[in-house]
Amino acid sequence: MNTVFISHPQNMLDRYFGDNAIAALRAFSDVRFNPEHRELDTGELIAAADGCDAIIAYRQTPAPGALFGALPDLAAFVRCAVDISTIDVEAASAHGVLVTRASAGFVPAVSEWVIAVMLDLARGTSAYVAAYHRSEPRAPAMGRELRGATLGVIGYGQISRYLCDLACAFGMRVLVADPYATIDQTAVQHVALEALLKESDYVVCLAPSTPETANLMNARTFASMKAGACFINAARGELVDDAALLAALESGHLAGCALDVGREADQMPSRILARHPNVLATPHVGGLTPDATQHQAMETVAQVQALFRGHMPVGAVNASHATRLRKFGHDAASFVPLKD
Repeated sequence: MNTVFISHPQNMLDRYFGDNAIAALRAFSDVRFNPEHRELDTGELIAAADGCDAIIAYRQTPAPGALFGALPDLAAFVRCAVDISTIDVEAASAHGVLVTRASAGFVPAVSEWVIAVMLDLARGTSAYVAAYHRSEPRAPAMGRELRGATLGVIGYGQISRYLCDLACAFGMRVLVADPYATIDQTAVQHVALEALLKESDYVVCLAPSTPETANLMNARTFASMKAGACFINAARGELVDDAALLAALESGHLAGCALDVGREADQMPSRILARHPNVLATPHVGGLTPDATQHQAMETVAQVQALFRGHMPVGAVNASHATRLRKFGHDAASFVPLKD
């Protein structure tokens, strides 16, 4: 029977993988686990996964080139998440190791998180609740309705499409800025980024993290936003210049901000920003629902099972270079040597 190593820290295993996925995996493979309540470093991971045919990797488990060279039996590194930025895919290909990723099962969850924080920013709900918990008086303040407000969405992927439908249902005007997208929703207006920033009451960053989008939201772009608008980041921390965001909040140019991601470990929001009175910060939990996590866990199990049965799974990133899959009966003719 083939052997699979699951790299999730013990305290994250139930939350981000779960008993159902473990039982399904054990039905066709031997399973080993990360024994620690923390991420293993590369040396520890090499020792723990020695002899394993596949690694199912927690969302933050790094995979440098040294990992693939030190594990000659490893045929697949299977990410139980969408993000593969900490995986050296080129090195994996050079060693013939397949890399896969899970699809975005968290589209409704993240979209609903965005709606929730927009409502909170508009009505100050969290501030009222906190004041009552402290038994402190808080004078009522005039809120805003989402209906009739303008939502600007940066990036037009799966989450953006779902979010745009929700926003339209609330009666919002919806703008999208994405130079590479074709907008297929009739109620959504495709505009340039500058126009979106100028006109939106709420700007939601859902762009992919690439070298091109690093610090996409910076001093210039925050200054271009409508005075009194709110900024929301549900994408990746590296898209935002934290110092520029803090300055825009401190100056009063932005009325508020909500963050589920940031530049700290595990994409957590900056603690300096999180302490600001006009910031709603959550610890990277926008996609943390049973439906979302089970989708990715069970899809990951299905990917591993397909590999062991000689099939290439959906989610394969470098299929043409995964020559170690030959031991599972994959057709050698389908592999292409990695070019220099």
